[in-house]
Amino acid sequence: MCGVHLLVNSTGKGGEYIQAMMEACMHRGPDHSSWMEVAQGVYLAANRLKTLDLRDQANQPLVNEEEEAYLSWNGFLYNYQELKNELLVDGVLFESTSDGEVLLRWLIQKGREGVKRLQGMYAFAFVHKKKNQIILGRDPLGVKSLYFTEQKEGFACSSEIRCLLRTDLVPKKLHQEQFSPYFYLRHVLPGATFIRGIQELLPGELKTWNLKGECLDIRKIPLENPAPKPALTEDGFEEIMMDAVLKHIHADVPIGLILSGGADSTLLYQLWYRQTGRVLPTFTIGFQDAYRKKFKDADFASKLVASQRSFHQEVIISPDWFLETWPAYIRDLDHPVGDSASYLTWALARKAKDSVKILVSGAGADELFGGYNRHLAYKKYLHHPVFWNGVAANSNRIPFVGKSFQRFLSGIHPSPQRTFMNFASLSDLPDSLANTLESRYTPGEQPFKNALKWDRTVYLVHDLLKIHDNACMAHGIEGRVPFLDWQVVDWSLSLGEMETRNAAPKFWIKSLLKREGLTGFARRKKFGFGLPIKEWLLDHAGFRNRVLSSVLDLGIQYPEIVPEEWSLLVQRPERYIASHFLLLFNLCVLADWIKENQL
Repeated sequence: MCGVHLLVNSTGKGGEYIQAMMEACMHRGPDHSSWMEVAQGVYLAANRLKTLDLRDQANQPLVNEEEEAYLSWNGFLYNYQELKNELLVDGVLFESTSDGEVLLRWLIQKGREGVKRLQGMYAFAFVHKKKNQIILGRDPLGVKSLYFTEQKEGFACSSEIRCLLRTDLVPKKLHQEQFSPYFYLRHVLPGATFIRGIQELLPGELKTWNLKGECLDIRKIPLENPAPKPALTEDGFEEIMMDAVLKHIHADVPIGLILSGGADSTLLYQLWYRQTGRVLPTFTIGFQDAYRKKFKDADFASKLVASQRSFHQEVIISPDWFLETWPAYIRDLDHPVGDSASYLTWALARKAKDSVKILVSGAGADELFGGYNRHLAYKKYLHHPVFWNGVAANSNRIPFVGKSFQRFLSGIHPSPQRTFMNFASLSDLPDSLANTLESRYTPGEQPFKNALKWDRTVYLVHDLLKIHDNACMAHGIEGRVPFLDWQVVDWSLSLGEMETRNAAPKFWIKSLLKREGLTGFARRKKFGFGLPIKEWLLDHAGFRNRVLSSVLDLGIQYPEIVPEEWSLLVQRPERYIASHFLLLFNLCVLADWIKENQL
């Protein structure tokens, strides 16, 4: 991947600011960095991680021969060969074999209308001097991020928040209204950040400014797949998955796979190996013997590759190693997300950087094919919503209710969409936050598909994809997600409401695994990718003190903006280890990030 930076500034400090932005992002593009003033007061910079065409001709920022159009971008175009062939027919000549040059020349030829033809993960800043345009775009699935700020002193965008803070355009002021969403969702509201004055381009947004930094136009990039859809059968699904795997595991540098031993990453590895006969370097998280019985990723991953002469590495995480590396992780964290999978991905990338420059993961499969426990709970609710609303209204009269069933009943609300949002949150949403979020929830007669869309557009974008990108790029590694290939997403969206609702969790993925003779992996119980937080809080004094002290500090520093319902938790966190261990860890992340960034 790469770091993207653009600045419109006429204070005379533009050159100084753009260099500071670029230098703050060297980790994203360790292979080459460069900046230029593309027009008076308009600056563009890039940090490049070389993955396709390693020659200097593909270095960024890219510029055409007439020096009228410029591009800094981050991503990978899945259909770049198709777009290039179309441009060749039109007489366009190319100097490199990179997808970046294809994007530059495509935007020159096709403009904003042509963006809908791009299929891939991308975030770009495109400047066309002759047309007096600055165009920022982000892919419709939100795989890659782009942040921006609009101030009196100038306009700027970057791949990372820390780079914008290096310009002095934005005061380092904590956006305290984002505390409440973080307590429930583990992240800020879509489009927001924890820094007041810095926003994030939303997935599928295409925004145009003039060269003075004045916003002219905002459009939505559609998720379009003009290719014929394979049949909605196992054979059809295998066809699109095989194509996605071969497209995403394609580069001019070594590629590895995060292998959890779960259904998703196992299928990616198996399809690649069956088609090519070549092993991929694989990386798995493991824990000490005391926790391996419950956290079985390492055992399943080892079993999958045992019969192959593979390059498989297991990264063992202990509480002591966690405490040793935690300060480095917090320094690398551009924006906090309360998910321990972020730390684990960071640890894997830290190991993988010695042998690969791209890491593939199975992210996105659960959101497309209903793989989470909350999806099962919501199916149960949708079968008899009137009945369950009645039971929930009288739940205080039901004796001996287990914790999971109690959580199920507490989340039920007269509004079906509010019910699923509760299921998808750490705790039931307060009315004020729920009312804000409901405007983003798709209503209609496909309640289960709408629930999957909520997970795909909120949780996946603002949690999983953000932590995958941040954790990998901290070590100069590109992250790729084959399940979010546009053909795979389009295929899943073609499934009907009842077909999707009645299917077993990740039915299509597990069906292919069984066809591959991997029934044991298909039947493996769903288990999240995360640290043994509760166990460490109970068993390890150092880890417990680290987490609880940070939570206490947060409560002391920001007592007025901690949601009222959590005020006791930040005052006496030790009392909540059993019931709210995930929230305790998430608040530790936030508190330590605030302290590290001196907010």
